[in-house]
Amino acid sequence: MSNLDRQPTPSVCGGRGFVVAEPVRELLSPRHVKLGEATEVRRLLPNLGRRMVGAWAFVDHYGPDDIADEPGMQVPPHPHMGLQTVSWLHEGEVLHRDSTGSLQTIRPRELGLMTSGRAISHSEESPRTHARFLHGAQLWVALPDAHRHVEPHFQHHATLPTVVAPGLTATVILGELDGARSPGTTYSPIVGADLALAGGTETTLPLEPDFEYAVLAMSGEAHVDGVPVLPGSMLYLGCGRTGLPLRAVSDAGLMLLGGEPFEEELVMWWNFIGRSQQEIEQARADWQTGTRFGEVKGYDGAPLSAPALPPVPLKPRGRVR
Repeated sequence: MSNLDRQPTPSVCGGRGFVVAEPVRELLSPRHVKLGEATEVRRLLPNLGRRMVGAWAFVDHYGPDDIADEPGMQVPPHPHMGLQTVSWLHEGEVLHRDSTGSLQTIRPRELGLMTSGRAISHSEESPRTHARFLHGAQLWVALPDAHRHVEPHFQHHATLPTVVAPGLTATVILGELDGARSPGTTYSPIVGADLALAGGTETTLPLEPDFEYAVLAMSGEAHVDGVPVLPGSMLYLGCGRTGLPLRAVSDAGLMLLGGEPFEEELVMWWNFIGRSQQEIEQARADWQTGTRFGEVKGYDGAPLSAPALPPVPLKPRGRVR
């Protein structure tokens, strides 16, 4: 779960000033970013005008990519701070290594959940022998202040609970949906769910009115609250909903992301989430000097070097909508 942009722009995130307190239909277009040598991602969060959805602070969608004759995903060791990463695949495999000693192959619809806490480093790569296609999403969850310095750890859950209705199977990735709760550890009220819709299905998904929501389109064609969403796009929905109408034009895959609006104001730069410019500067210095973030053992290659910090300091602040 990485931001490999060599000129990353600091983002001001969080705060109630970013939240739309009523139902809306705000279609977000992605920014295309290279991830490693062979993978290009479509970045939906942070987005111009939309920085977070609940505690979800970073969303990339990639594939389906034909990597039969390619190395696939190759992301060298890099650091994280103040967040959780969520690995979610529809096709392919990703081998995760981290500085706590975790080594795990993540497969489609299995949860790879890494809590960076105060500091962790990890690498991601397609196994040497891998499936032809790679398709998935990479997401970050911001940790609230009370938990952002927890000990780093990694969880892998091969089996997750589902909510089933005619034409719909919803796999609960994080949090709770319609009474089904994920085993993944969370630190704020949140939900993440993978929605598999059969073509022709019309249904309504129950929601929490105090949460803000967005839907990421993974595959196929579906209408979300009457709005067509195509793969690689995301529809921001605001707050105040008790149900979400869904209609699948074809077999379709969606991801529902939501949670209570994140009240704290954050600074996000490269692969770090902090509360001040000074925290970000210290994290970068610690990574460059080889302290605090640990060592990823077994990866065949050098770790990433941190990009240069922007010349203008950035302070967290709210924004009125």
